[in-house]
Amino acid sequence: MLSQTACSAIRFQPVVIHFSPASKARGDSQMQLHATSISFEDAGLLILGPSGTGKSTLALQLMAAGALLVADDRTDLHREGPAIMASCPPPLLGRIEARGIGILAADPARPVRIVQVVDLGAGCAGRLPQSQSLDVLGIALPLVTTPYRPHLYAALRQLVLNGRIA
Repeated sequence: MLSQTACSAIRFQPVVIHFSPASKARGDSQMQLHATSISFEDAGLLILGPSGTGKSTLALQLMAAGALLVADDRTDLHREGPAIMASCPPPLLGRIEARGIGILAADPARPVRIVQVVDLGAGCAGRLPQSQSLDVLGIALPLVTTPYRPHLYAALRQLVLNGRIA
C-alpha cells in the first residue's frame, strides 16, 4: 500500500496541444488540452490524465448517469470573464472513443463552464484529501487527484452537482 507521502509525489502535467505564440502575445486566453470534458446541467467537469488512465471510460460512465459529452480526447478551453469555458474541436463533436469497441456517437453538449477538474494521472489521494486547485488560464479551479476507480463516476457526479463539504 502506498503512503500518502509516496502518492503525492506522482503528478501528471496536462498536455497543452495548442497554444500559439501569436495568441499568447496578443493576450488571448485560450488553449487546447489533451483532456475529456462532460456537462451536468450547466456545470462542467474537466478530466485530465495520460493516455490509458480512464478519461473516456469515466466520461462514458458519467454519460450513463445523465451527463452530456462536451469533448473527448481534446478539449478547447477559453476564459470568459471569471470562468473557464470548455468546448469541443469541431472534428470531434459528438464522438467518444470506447477502447475495444470503437468511436461512438454521442449527443454533444454546448460549451460549458468548468466547475471541477479531476486528474487521473496524479496518483492516489488520501481518504479525506486537502482541497486543491489547478490554475487554468489564470483561474483557480477545484482539483481532485485520484486514479480511476469503479465508484469515481458517482462521487464526481455528486461533487459537480452538489459540492464538497469537507
